[in-house]
Amino acid sequence: MKKITKRIMALLLSFFMVATVNVGCKQEETGLTKVTLNEVAHSIFYAPQYVAIEKGYFEEEGIDLTLVTGFGADKTMSAVIAGEAEIGFMGAESSVYLYAEGADNYAVNFAQLTQRAGNFLVARQPIENFTWDMLKGKDVLGGRKGGMPQMVFEYVLKRNGMDPAKDLSINQSIDFGSTAAAFSGGQGDYTVEFEPSATALELAGEGYVVASLGVDSGYVPYTSYCVTKDYLEKNGETVQKFTNALQKGMEYVNTHTPEEIAKVIAPQFKETDIETIELIVKRYHEQGSWKDNLIFEEESFDLLQNILEDAGELKERTPYDKLVDTSFAKKAAKK
Repeated sequence: MKKITKRIMALLLSFFMVATVNVGCKQEETGLTKVTLNEVAHSIFYAPQYVAIEKGYFEEEGIDLTLVTGFGADKTMSAVIAGEAEIGFMGAESSVYLYAEGADNYAVNFAQLTQRAGNFLVARQPIENFTWDMLKGKDVLGGRKGGMPQMVFEYVLKRNGMDPAKDLSINQSIDFGSTAAAFSGGQGDYTVEFEPSATALELAGEGYVVASLGVDSGYVPYTSYCVTKDYLEKNGETVQKFTNALQKGMEYVNTHTPEEIAKVIAPQFKETDIETIELIVKRYHEQGSWKDNLIFEEESFDLLQNILEDAGELKERTPYDKLVDTSFAKKAAKK
């Protein structure tokens, strides 16, 4: 067995910050297989997943799903490698980091959900005809170093001739999920926000969306589902059932209106009114956030590694054929 590195140890230690849940791939009396899914965040951005839950697609496929929110890719991955969740949902960069550190039981991505970044640049005042060079000399509330939100932000800046280290000041000291509150409190000239935070700032008159990182970065493999190599080898049938259910959710969002989608997923976001959910779904729907299928293409994986290298987070590229298995998504797409 290879030596456990500092990064992997950190992932394991951070697991204990995540709420403990009773999980396991067990058969209930009903015949359903119990599966725990740990998601990186609970966001309307992941609408196809919540459609699959609310429409009963997982039960149709024989799965009793428990959903847990990890509040960060490091915590979600730690839950997966510690065996406290069978499936993890986060940016695929986490699986790249884990493999690069020499883990024997590394994580394998089997389904890609989103194909664009899901965050937005929020300013303090409305700006017509925004251009990225307007950020020169400004203070921006950013994301965690090495995480997809921050790396895609830097990727967009570089595509627009900006040097993230010199042309602006990016504050990465604020915890995920707390940047909107910090912005409301007066920190930063701009902030990079997911939904519903971006829309909440707009509705409160405290911020205005001036750019979409999802649009300006182009197609990026932003989030995907993974399991450990050992779990995949032993539970391929369960992974296939899970993927089948997700594919049904994906097909629903691609064949229904934002209003219809919002009504289905509303129970997942009880703290948000239906009008706001509709507005957010429409924003994601119009920019083509979701794929037609769940296949994680090699071209997309190469782009991910390009972004990691460009951000200085990857010293050596990792093999696509080890970290991605498209067989489940391809089979689900044919059903």
